[in-house]
Amino acid sequence: MEEIKRNEYVEVDKNMLIETTFPDAADAKFYSVREKPFELYNFYEPEKQNLFRRLPPEIADATSEKVAKLAKETAGGRVRFCTDSQYVLLRTVEPTVGRNSHMTLAMSAGFDLYEDTDADSRYVKMFMPPYKMEGGYEQIIRFPERRLRYLTINFPIHSVVSEVYIGLQEDAVLGAGKKYRGDKPVVVYGSSIVHGTAATRPGLIYTNILSRFLDMNVINLGFSGNAKAEPAIMEYIAGLDMSVFVYDYDHNAPNADFLRQTHKRGFDIVRRAQPDLPIILITRPNAVTNYTTQVRERKDIIIDTFRAAREAGDKNVYYIDGETFFLGKFENECTMDGIHPNDLGFTLMADGIESVIRRALRNKEKND
Repeated sequence: MEEIKRNEYVEVDKNMLIETTFPDAADAKFYSVREKPFELYNFYEPEKQNLFRRLPPEIADATSEKVAKLAKETAGGRVRFCTDSQYVLLRTVEPTVGRNSHMTLAMSAGFDLYEDTDADSRYVKMFMPPYKMEGGYEQIIRFPERRLRYLTINFPIHSVVSEVYIGLQEDAVLGAGKKYRGDKPVVVYGSSIVHGTAATRPGLIYTNILSRFLDMNVINLGFSGNAKAEPAIMEYIAGLDMSVFVYDYDHNAPNADFLRQTHKRGFDIVRRAQPDLPIILITRPNAVTNYTTQVRERKDIIIDTFRAAREAGDKNVYYIDGETFFLGKFENECTMDGIHPNDLGFTLMADGIESVIRRALRNKEKND
């Protein structure tokens, strides 16, 4: 009997209860987010693919077997729309549900909702997945009153998603989402830190925070454990129409020699294709909590890429010392495991990168 009691919830915080039925949404009309007027961001041909992919399959396959797998995870993807429905009911199909000790289920397989205004984009609530979910789930978010709202729903970080349906009141208005400032995105390439591992929910990975800070689309090309600046992925990035490229590549290079051989090579591939594109180089943010014998050597390699570009007359290359993100009172509180930033770490990273992106865009505008 004691064993049974230990494994059962005797008392449950009502705020942690997960609804599984929604009688007040019996009138819901469901729409696929692949159809207009929904606007999807950061997926490759979502209307044609059977999964929401971050890369064309041929590019992912040419990069590496593991990137081909990780490119099917929906980190940084989002859908935007407007409605006056008093609720939003989410129905998902997720053939692969990410589960790992490093991750909350809310982050790996859940979706979160933001309301977009002229001033900012504010968190509303989590479409919380049930703990034992398999293959997808349904969840509802209700609003206190009925009025037109512009909304963003962020996709999961470490799961594969094949279908997303939005349920609204049958007579509700449904229209396009709020437009981002500018028509060209920021593209971020890197490791699990870019991918978003160890945030508590999707909206708190640093690329999504940056998107809200800047009111710009930010494309997440983070590949957990497998960002190695392979020529195939760097050539693909070089061909993207973007406003800024953030090159956050260090962690997944197996050693300093590998980083030396690949970091500048990757930078040069993008620079040759886009001579005037602002490119931001970043070193690792967690040197204090993840100090290795090669930290300084690896940092010098990235600085060497920056110096070589500047000495060649490149005025559109920028350098961020990642150690500065976490300096001060909270430097030991910014990661989950000494490596992966937590929500505080991601927020501080986004704050530091935002200012450099804004400076790069201002300088580019002046030079043009």
